[in-house]
This record gives sequence, C-alpha cells and structure tokens, in this order.
Amino acid sequence: MTATAENIQPSHERLPAPALVVHWDDLLPHREFLVHFASRKLQDPALAEDVVHDVFEAVASGRAAFGGRSALRTWLAGILKHKIIDLVRQRSGLDGLNEDLEGEAWQAIECPQLHPDKLAEQRQALRQVLYHIAKLPQGLRDVMELRILKEQSSSEVCSALAITENNLFQRLLKARRCLAASLPLALG
Repeated sequence: MTATAENIQPSHERLPAPALVVHWDDLLPHREFLVHFASRKLQDPALAEDVVHDVFEAVASGRAAFGGRSALRTWLAGILKHKIIDLVRQRSGLDGLNEDLEGEAWQAIECPQLHPDKLAEQRQALRQVLYHIAKLPQGLRDVMELRILKEQSSSEVCSALAITENNLFQRLLKARRCLAASLPLALG
C-alpha cells in the first residue's frame, strides 16, 4: 500500500500513554492524605476509610490505570472525588441524574443549606468554643489549635511541641474535659 494523503495520520496526534504499574507500596504513602480528604468531604471517618479502600481496590484490580500524566497523588485524589460523588448520589437517591423531574417534583428537593437562624446559632457556638480554647492554659491550647483546628497529624504536633504522642493524647483529653466543663454553661 502506498502512502496517500488519506491514509497518513498527522504526526501531532497523540497515542494513548501506556498504563504504568502502580504497586501497593506506591499507594500507602498517600493513604493518610486520601482518608483526611474523604473525611472532610463525607464527615464520617469510617465511611472515608471505606471509600479510600475502594480507590485502592480499583487501582489494584486494574479498573483504574495510571497513565503518568499527573502526580500519583493527584490521580488518586481524582478517583477519590469520583467515588465520593457516586456515594453521595447513591445515598441521596439521585443516582440517576438524567431522570426528568417535572413541575412540583423540583420543589420537593430541599436545599441542604442551613436556615439563616440555624447558621447564626452555629456561628455563635463556634465563637464560644474558640473563645474557651483561647482561655485554656498554653500547653492545652497549643495541642487543640494544632491538632483540632489546624488538623495537623499527631506526629506533626508532637514534633512542633517536642512532646511524645502519649503526652499529646493526655493533653487533648484534658483540654476536652476543660472545654466540656465550661462550654455547657456558655452555650446553655
């Protein structure tokens, strides 16, 4: 067969990149990040663990193939986002978004946003909690700010404050008890 203008492919067309092999050891360093990401989106740590497990299972079984066009963490986070979206759709009963809803059916869907009065109450409660955290002794305040408010890992907090993990958990427990003793009075 001779080359003609019709059967020559332009050289600027890209061929699909071959899938790169991703090993279990490559996935594990990203687990904590993915679980944290999923926990923030789903507000349920156990469910977050399950979704991250589903991501790893999809990668391990070959249903998701890493092409190397982005960082591994970015690719895993993308898969995780889609898994979370699927889960939210499934749980909300809106799995089939292509269904036609007519007339009053649209009005039956309630907005998940809080009403302004509830939102104001939550903001006031948050201000009270932050105020009481600021009144804690320095050592307790530091662990609450770093671990709870800034969501740093236990190892990061221990390194920053030069304390052991055991000491961190003791301080968190004591700080929570102090807050529990003072907050019902402030919020009630």
